[in-house]
Amino acid sequence: MHIKVNTVPEAERKPKPKDESSLKFGEIFTDHYFSMKWNEKEGWHDAEIKKFEPFLISPAAIVLHYANEIFEGLKAYRTPKGEIQLFRPRKNFERLNKSADRMVLPPVDIDFVMKALMQLITLEKDWVPSTPGTSLYIRPVMIGIDPFIGVRPPSEVLFYIIVGPVGSYFPDGFKPVDILVETKYVRSAGEGGTGDAKCGGNYAGSLKASTLAKKQGFAQVLWLDPKRKYVEEVGTMNMMFVFDNEIVTAPLDGSILPGITRDSILTICKNWDLKVSERKLTIKEVITGIKTGALKEAFGCGTAAIITPCGRLNYNYKDYIINNKAIGDLTQKLYDYLTGIQYGLIPDEFEWTERVI
Repeated sequence: MHIKVNTVPEAERKPKPKDESSLKFGEIFTDHYFSMKWNEKEGWHDAEIKKFEPFLISPAAIVLHYANEIFEGLKAYRTPKGEIQLFRPRKNFERLNKSADRMVLPPVDIDFVMKALMQLITLEKDWVPSTPGTSLYIRPVMIGIDPFIGVRPPSEVLFYIIVGPVGSYFPDGFKPVDILVETKYVRSAGEGGTGDAKCGGNYAGSLKASTLAKKQGFAQVLWLDPKRKYVEEVGTMNMMFVFDNEIVTAPLDGSILPGITRDSILTICKNWDLKVSERKLTIKEVITGIKTGALKEAFGCGTAAIITPCGRLNYNYKDYIINNKAIGDLTQKLYDYLTGIQYGLIPDEFEWTERVI
């Protein structure tokens, strides 16, 4: 399939941010985006890079009524040499296809969308920031657009990729955050639900708890399983707990998102000969570990925030301080190593990066 390119005239292009150090997350988008359509007869077609602007869909579009939607999130980084590279992008598109299967949406050809993404970033290369801690955020999205009121898989689908320069996901940057353990609401129904799909409904359903938590001064909520016994993940991140001789994270049993950053950290830790366990971990074990000192560190991990240390957990209206609210040694080491690979500061021994230009 040919990718048609309609570039925006220079005179109509947006001004680029002058102060990259003040970039926020998810507020600025570049001049162009990529899109293509799918239907049952033609398959994927009309691949195009064009001006970033509102597009029209019917008020009866199926996505607006039944949330037939999935998305992804990844980043492009500028290296000290001025090159631009992606971090494990194919893993994101593999996960997109897994989400598509769960939500009964058509899979994409990974080689083709990689080609489209490379072409889009090359066109928008001047938007990729170079200030430490900044990057170009990439958001692929797939939605059902056929005008139909009825619960069924879409017969017409739109896939698109938008990009924009971003700073740190959390306003305070790489610092310990306070997390509330959520005991009333749940994020996922558990095995068999949609917890491991990156679909919009999972995030919309989390907003009630996170909104209430933020009113109390917490940055995120830590979700428990439906029985409120086992820890699962944080609102926008997978969660890891560092005990005396073990790094523990929730297993991929269908209820949590299989994070690319999560997988990367587990791979790095195993390479460092650290003991890693993907197992069910009760909230009581976490709290006991904090009380006894067996739990040394805790941190969230995901594409947006990369790694975020946790300094305080609040469970059943009681605070539990982790590592004196300081960044743990392993947390810092992992953050430095992972971002070093992403920004091209250290050798990529795992061959995770793909150069754009």
